[in-house]
Amino acid sequence: MLIWRGLIWFLVLALAAPAVAGAQGFKWWQSDKFKTDLTLSADQITRLEEVYQSLLPKLTAGKEDLDRLESSLSTLIAEGVAPEGDVMKMVDQVERSRAELAKSRTLMIYRMHRLLTADQRVKMNALHERWERERRQVRRQPAK
Repeated sequence: MLIWRGLIWFLVLALAAPAVAGAQGFKWWQSDKFKTDLTLSADQITRLEEVYQSLLPKLTAGKEDLDRLESSLSTLIAEGVAPEGDVMKMVDQVERSRAELAKSRTLMIYRMHRLLTADQRVKMNALHERWERERRQVRRQPAK
């Protein structure tokens, strides 16, 4: 259960982080705060980057594919003349592409998660919980 909780927060953090250049994400292992708080070793940072770089081409291609398919679907819907079956085929393609991208991200996160020590995972959970609290507080603040 604790492992899944860690993997889930990892997913949330990775997916909620601001995207940079399409499928690239927040490189938390290069952040001074994460390096310090997690006491990441130079070897861990290198290995985390290697995992990221190894899957980056697949993530980038997957994001480009998803964007292209979503654009096609939007055009198809906006035109409003295609048979419903054609629209559903396009929806299926979009969702398959989205699922493949999510699987690639999850695999990357899992591989990264395995590079952390048990203590680092505990610290990462605490960082995530703090991030969640701050995010909830921002949501509760009335718009100005």
